[in-house]
Amino acid sequence: MFTGLIEEVGTVHNLQKGKNSMILTIDCAKVIEDAKIGDSISINGVCLTVTERAGKQFSVDVMPETMKSTTLHELKKGSKVNLERAMAAGGRFGGHFVSGHVDGTGTIQSMKKEENAIYIYIQVPSDLMKYFMMKGSVAVDGTSLTVFDVTRDAFMISLIPQTADDTIIASKSPGSKVNIECDMIAKYVQNLIQPEQKGIDESYLRENGFM
Repeated sequence: MFTGLIEEVGTVHNLQKGKNSMILTIDCAKVIEDAKIGDSISINGVCLTVTERAGKQFSVDVMPETMKSTTLHELKKGSKVNLERAMAAGGRFGGHFVSGHVDGTGTIQSMKKEENAIYIYIQVPSDLMKYFMMKGSVAVDGTSLTVFDVTRDAFMISLIPQTADDTIIASKSPGSKVNIECDMIAKYVQNLIQPEQKGIDESYLRENGFM
């Protein structure tokens, strides 16, 4: 389990690519401090298991399903990545519940600077749109963010300067792909809704005691 609060930006040191899999080695400073073989670390929002560590580097195996359903296959040597260790049981919880199980990839439609914020619209597959609502939560490349607008096929996030400085999102551009994990609670609630209902909205959440 993660919080979506990125601890540091690491660098891809090496990639050993198979036909549909990969061994990924990351250079970093902070998340490696207490990392052990078998620990979980989120890389761009994808929960992966540490298989090797040496000095300031750790390696993970990326299986075919992960290669197919996330943006990790686009990484190259030197690519920057968001990193977060799994949440400690006694740690402070500051973001939202993030599992590290990516629901799909989105495409950045536009990025606009507005005073101290950067507004970013991200297009996502139609089957994910039911999980987005104003002021809801989403993880973009593992970063916990708030949804500030929802259109027919996209949602908007706003980066404050701290988030822009501490993650890789602001370095992207329109057309870039990002990993999307929808709000875990929204997914559980949606699963409980009767098939004939259209989806989650604010009135449904209020009627059922979620707001």
